[in-house]
Amino acid sequence: MFAKKNGIPFQLRTVELLKGQHMSEEFFQVNCLWKVPVLKDGGFLLTESTAILIYLSSKYQVADNWYPGDLQARARVNEYLGWHADNIRGTFGVPLWAQVIGPLIGMQIPKEKVDHNKAGMGQALQLLEDKFLGDRAFLTGQQVTLADLMLLEELLQPVALGYNLFEGRPRLAAWRARVEAFLGAELCQEVHGSILSIWEQAAKKTIPVPPPEARPFMLLRIARIP
Repeated sequence: MFAKKNGIPFQLRTVELLKGQHMSEEFFQVNCLWKVPVLKDGGFLLTESTAILIYLSSKYQVADNWYPGDLQARARVNEYLGWHADNIRGTFGVPLWAQVIGPLIGMQIPKEKVDHNKAGMGQALQLLEDKFLGDRAFLTGQQVTLADLMLLEELLQPVALGYNLFEGRPRLAAWRARVEAFLGAELCQEVHGSILSIWEQAAKKTIPVPPPEARPFMLLRIARIP
């Protein structure tokens, strides 16, 4: 999404996680962490989405709003990205594991864990509004930054599974509308179509059952859910 919005040329290589393609020896040569995304720029390999976005912002000198040159404005973006890693990424992906991936491998996440995670999402949403959004148009100021893009992608996972994260949160709902308007409806649909249809795919049983070699990794991820 970031590359397309900024006219950055790239070749997309799709990795089918549920087919275990990230566990292959071929992929291990690209990323021994067995995770996506991975950026390959010539002979340079880079992992972790935040690092990739910052790298692309600098290399292609995109508009300053994404990763501001002003020291304090950039520090605000970094502040959010640091908080995001601990409080958003590991929390808002849990419903996908509980409602889609777990059942695929015959695992049921205990209800108390699901309830605990739901409470954690509520607390994080409140902090998003109070600490980061406040009365601003976007998370760290009056313009879209990498912080907004990272957050939107994570929030859409539980939204795709029927969680109305924005109910009773008009500031956050207005923020989402502004970010999606900035990105454009066509690009949002192109990028988000697959995740927003995940519940329908699960109901129709069109999601591939993960191969045995992917099971240990998935069990470990489920075990880490607090």
